[in-house]
Formats: sequence, structure tokens, C-alpha cells
Amino acid sequence: MMMRRFRNIVLLALALMTALTMWANHPWLTRVYQYRPAPGQFINTLPLCRVGEPLDSVLVRCQASICGRIDTVTQTFHGQIITRIDTVWAEGMISLGGYGGYVIVGFDHPVVNMHTYDFEIQGNAFVSNNDDRGGSSEPGIVMVGVDVDGDGVPSDGDKWYELAGSEYNHPRTQHDYAITYYRPDENKPRTPSLIDPYLNDTSYIRWTSNDVNPDSTSGYMSRNTYHNQPYWPLWLQDEATMTFTGTKLRGNAVDLGNNDGNSYYVQYFFDWGYVDNLPNHPARISQEGSIYNPGFKIDWAVDEKGRHVNLTHIDFIKIYNAMNQYCGWTGETSTEVAAGIDFHPDAPMPVALPGDVNGDAEVNISDVNALINQIFSGEHSEVADVNNDGEVNISDVNALIDLILK
Repeated sequence: MMMRRFRNIVLLALALMTALTMWANHPWLTRVYQYRPAPGQFINTLPLCRVGEPLDSVLVRCQASICGRIDTVTQTFHGQIITRIDTVWAEGMISLGGYGGYVIVGFDHPVVNMHTYDFEIQGNAFVSNNDDRGGSSEPGIVMVGVDVDGDGVPSDGDKWYELAGSEYNHPRTQHDYAITYYRPDENKPRTPSLIDPYLNDTSYIRWTSNDVNPDSTSGYMSRNTYHNQPYWPLWLQDEATMTFTGTKLRGNAVDLGNNDGNSYYVQYFFDWGYVDNLPNHPARISQEGSIYNPGFKIDWAVDEKGRHVNLTHIDFIKIYNAMNQYCGWTGETSTEVAAGIDFHPDAPMPVALPGDVNGDAEVNISDVNALINQIFSGEHSEVADVNNDGEVNISDVNALIDLILK
């Protein structure tokens, strides 16, 4: 009897060790660093916000909505104290509003580039009953950040790269887009629309932009009669304008309508590379070649000139709405962010050897050749900046030769 009891205790201890070591790193998102949505019909409701609420409180609400958590339950079993640790998937969602609205999130560890699908950020896209090539698709662009200054938070000293999705090189993609929203007068009488009975203010929030299409350089975000709360973020009431810059994707919405004249918008899916573009996989796994979003590859990263960069890992993730599009009574196209997962949270961090440009764990003349090739090709790896001046050029070749000689 004593031996059986001892064996049970050992098994329970092993189970506890397994629970403690199953995830050395948390697989779900754990932190919301910044949240700055553009105006929109779900702003101040996803998450719920109050007048005068400070930004720190808003960030806590965002974190509760989209970040996972670790539940630790301690109980006594046959006289033994047992601790069970569960990782819990987030079940909420936040809205980024109109074009440019963004959120910056992160895990409790760097996401390692495994040269496959590395992580997923989920949304609430779904397939239309009328056309399975689209439905609700509100694409958000993903930027990845590297904590260059080592302070643990996104800051001016860090480097950011866009994950180039399927539309990056499309001729109608605008990479230097800028838009400014103007805070509305919330006391202005609401005027019912004579064009669309589902709208009660067609001139609610004015915006101007540098769109290459002269017909789209200014306009209004209309108020949807189903969402009557203020669309301007309540914690930004002191700001008269909001300006966002970035890449803007082409419109993806078509009004299919029906025989009785009612509008029916279908937003068509882009092939890959965007948040809230394709439906989430129900099992939260990466599966290429299906209707589900398989996730994101760090290998898609490009710099501000569109040149591919080789990143060993990333520390921060920024998602912003890449569409300036209005779909009648359904309102503006607004990216929603639901949750995120690192597909390989315990992958070991690669050790970068200074000057090892070709990644063969040695520093020699072959790295000089690799560095020269990178300078001419415009595709730079992290270790190519040998002298750490923020640029990759002939001075790095000199620095590398000095390193080899030493």
C-alpha cells in the first residue's frame, strides 16, 4: 500500500512538472502596448470605453479582450497539494476603426523565424452565402518590430518592417498613403439620409487624403443608424485631428444587390498576408491551401523600400486597417483583431555571430562576398550592418575585413 501511494505521488509530481514545462513561453498574445484606432462604428464599444477614461484603462480592456492568460488552480487531492496550470485562449475582439487605426501587441517572448508560418493574428472574417470568394473581409496590414534598443517596449529606436502580403506589388496599392480625420461636433443635429434610410448622418466625420485617385481625396465617414455612440475615440476628445500613414490596399467590396433594390455588399478575399481577411481556422492551426488564414511568415518582411530583409526574430507586432472603404448601410471597412498565437513558442533563439553574414557559423572571406552581394541586391540581413550605423554599405565591408583580421 505504501509503495502504491508513493507511486501515485510520483506520478502526480510528474504531471505537475509536465504542466509547468509544457509551455516555457506563453503561446497566446500577452500584451497590448499601444491602441490608436481611427474613428469607426465599433469604436468605444469594442472595447467598451467611457468618457474621460484614461488610455491606460483602455489598454487594460484591450488586453482582456485579445490576450490569453494563464490560470493557476491549486487544490488538495488525497492530502497532497496539486497545482494545475492552464493556458486560456482570449475570446474577445477589438476594432481598429477606419483606415490607419492600429494596435501594437506582443508575446512574452520573441517570435523566432522558423522560415514557415510563424504566428497568427485572428479577426472575424467570414464567407458569404452568395459568393464563397468573399464575404466579410476587412484586411489589416501586419508590421513586425525588432527591439533594437533593448528597452522591451516599442519605441523610436526600434526597427519596423511590413509583411508583404499578396497585394503588396499590385498596381493599385498605394504605399505612401496619408489620411486625416477631423473631430466632429457631436451636438450637431442628426440628419436622416434621403439616399439610404439606414444612415442618419451622411456628413458625420470629414476626412482628407493624398489618394492618387482625385475622386477620393476627401469625403465623410457616415454614421450608421445601428451604432449611435460617438465614433471618435472617447479618450482622444482633446485632439481635433487624427492623421495616419502607411500602405493602402485597393477596394475589395462589390454591391451585388438583389431584385428588390436592396444593397448586399460582398468584400472579396485577398489571397494571403492580412489580418481579418480570411476566416480563422477553427482548430487554430496553420493550414495552407484552404479557405482559412494559415498565418504569417516573418520571411515576408520588407523594409521601407520594399527590399526583403532576413530577420531571425521579431519582438512586436503592429496591425493597422489598410482600407479606406465605405459599404453603404454596413458602414466603413474596419479591421477587427480577435487574438493571436505563436505557432512555436518554445523555439530557441538563434545566436547571431557578429559578421557571419552568410549564416554558416564562421566569419571569413566568404562573408565578405555575401555582404557585397547583399549590398548590390538590396536584400539585407540583420548581421549585414556590421558597424551598427543603421545602413548597409561599403563601410560595413571595411568593418567586416577588420573583424576578420582581428
